[in-house]
Amino acid sequence: MANLETEIQNIKQRFGIIGNAPMLNHAVHIAMQVAPTDMSVLITGESGSGKESFSKIIHNLSPRKHGQFIAINCGSIPEGTIDSELFGHEKGSFTGAHEARKGYFEVTNGGTIFLDEIGEMPLGTQARLLRVLEYGEFIKVGSSKVLKTDVRVVAATNVNLLNKVSEGRFREDLYYRLNTVPIFVPPLRDRGKDVELLFRKFASDFAEKYKVKPISLTEEAKSVLLNFRFPGNIRQLKNLAEQISVLSANQKEIDAVTLEHYLPKETNLPAVINGQHSKENISEREILYKVLFDLKKDVTEVKKMVLEMFADPTKAHQILKNNTHLFEGIQETKIPQDQPVVLAQSNVPDEVEEEIQDISHEAEDESLSIQKKEKELIVRALSKNKNKRKYAARDLGISERTLYRKIKEYDLEK
Repeated sequence: MANLETEIQNIKQRFGIIGNAPMLNHAVHIAMQVAPTDMSVLITGESGSGKESFSKIIHNLSPRKHGQFIAINCGSIPEGTIDSELFGHEKGSFTGAHEARKGYFEVTNGGTIFLDEIGEMPLGTQARLLRVLEYGEFIKVGSSKVLKTDVRVVAATNVNLLNKVSEGRFREDLYYRLNTVPIFVPPLRDRGKDVELLFRKFASDFAEKYKVKPISLTEEAKSVLLNFRFPGNIRQLKNLAEQISVLSANQKEIDAVTLEHYLPKETNLPAVINGQHSKENISEREILYKVLFDLKKDVTEVKKMVLEMFADPTKAHQILKNNTHLFEGIQETKIPQDQPVVLAQSNVPDEVEEEIQDISHEAEDESLSIQKKEKELIVRALSKNKNKRKYAARDLGISERTLYRKIKEYDLEK
């Protein structure tokens, strides 16, 4: 046991992993055990928790350590080009393919590919990846020739892939093929005193880099630090340490009041969405969009229901019965089932009939209005960020791949 603990400590020191939390040590131990094999590994954990470090442990402790290691963020590659990036393409296979290109699975033959944010990979690309994992072969875009490759795949995700499987957005066979050996990297808030160790390390690194005295925390400040949840995990903690080092360099010790000034105020966002506990980073903008779109959907359904009732009053009771989901939370009004529902005004004036007939057109106009607003937001974000899609996507609160798809949909390419 003592030898194992020493070995784990040596591995953490070698790969710059700070902390002694039991869950962290367990994850390191699993990475050490699986490294000498060729088994596929799925690393799970929140964004910023340090998943890429574990992929490097697996590669560098494996027989492939002299081969190439490539880390790819599947969420940052546009959907239209990800197949070409991973598997290569032939000359003339699509617009702009002026020459043939080798993909990552070809150039990394004999090495390891780390696929981060695997849950963002399009379904078509997932099928190609499954073929690589099952048979070690792939086909370039625009080619019919089958090529062989010997690549180990280590994948990572910060979302629940089983939820994506149930939603039809991730292949079930690929999930079980990737998840041969699972490794869970704990979030920073579950690592106890590791938060303090990491803060000290980041402050020390910053002081050494800029030749200044490292900052320290009072006992009260340490307590505040340990009680903060750090939704951005290690990345957020590092930014915090550097920010305080710059802006409070004249203070010998950082007290609790000063530290709280730098910590963002935590907001109590809904923890359950569609009946699922979301562990993803859900922005207020995304929640607001969901509420607005759900509301508009309900309004449209009510309008259609009213139109159907005016068209055939004898079926009004059945129409109401079929749409009871629209009136949840409203006090129930019992309607005698042996009597048809008669609308208050049977002789509807011509101008009212015209308004009723326009309901469907109004619903369509509202849908177009949503698209128009979405297009305007995208144009504004692109203009603000000088057409840099990465930063525009960040401002909009969507992935770069989703932004790329929207640009194509609204024909905004220049």
